[in-house]
Amino acid sequence: MMYNETVVRKSSTGKNGFATVQSPAKEKTMTELLSPAGNMEKLRAAFLYGADAVYCAGKAFGMRQAADNFETDELYEAVRYAHALEKKLYLTLNTLPGWREYDQLEQFLYDLKGCPLDGMIIADPGVLILAKKLLPEVPVHISTQAGAVSHADCTFWQNLGATRVVLARELSLQEIREMRAKIPAELEIETFCHGAMCVSYSGRCLLSNYMTGRDSNRGACAQPCRYQYA
Repeated sequence: MMYNETVVRKSSTGKNGFATVQSPAKEKTMTELLSPAGNMEKLRAAFLYGADAVYCAGKAFGMRQAADNFETDELYEAVRYAHALEKKLYLTLNTLPGWREYDQLEQFLYDLKGCPLDGMIIADPGVLILAKKLLPEVPVHISTQAGAVSHADCTFWQNLGATRVVLARELSLQEIREMRAKIPAELEIETFCHGAMCVSYSGRCLLSNYMTGRDSNRGACAQPCRYQYA
């Protein structure tokens, strides 16, 4: 159902603990509860149990290879379902593709022309440029994989067209507060409130590759940080 990571974004003051981040303008906005959805069944369950939005991947370019993920026509169906409930759906494009993968990526994005996605979650600058070219009307959210750990990082991504930055998972609540005060009010920030915390920073783990041959930066992490070593 709502498994692994659940994400909460807050861009204002409030009293709901971990997910509260202060905005320079002190505007009061609603918190968005965002959940992963690996297939239509899990998407329906996420909305049933209160998620405001979900993030999903196609059959490639998402960081959750173990999930069923969505065919292109299923993404169209999923967006229609979400919007019928007045919910949102974000597409994850948060792997770091090699140069041989860009023809496939371009075709995938081209096939999504006309799909009213609410956002694309992206980690790689090359992917961002291509996505903005082919789907210019879809907002860009910067993935936690990009490792944004400062207000300067966030402003950099905003200057490239991002409307939201998903912060690095290792930041403390106090660090997030201090960053929020230096980030333009119109730029949204998002943070993970539950899920795996990598040994390295922001999911750029090399242990999985070394120990199992599974590429953690392409969604196949074996999560050696969870092994019992002693």
